[in-house]
Amino acid sequence: MRIEVVYALAQTQERALLELAPGSTVRDAIHASGLLQRLPQLELARVGVWGRTVGPDTKLRDRDRVEVYRPLTTDPKEVRRRRAAKARK
Repeated sequence: MRIEVVYALAQTQERALLELAPGSTVRDAIHASGLLQRLPQLELARVGVWGRTVGPDTKLRDRDRVEVYRPLTTDPKEVRRRRAAKARK
């Protein structure tokens, strides 16, 4: 199976194209990508396949794109509140 693993940083994107055995999981793909070795601070709390959040034991299909999500730095609701308050002034 051909799998792509991606992780977007603020200034760059880490991307790995892999050939994995049928029946491989999201966890297998992330370990095979080498992301954990290159980015030791990486947290695997949230991962997804094609924009849909999934668990690390989710089985992959050919041509899936595994995405490792960064934690949010700011609460989106708070950002909207600040923007609205600024627009009112």
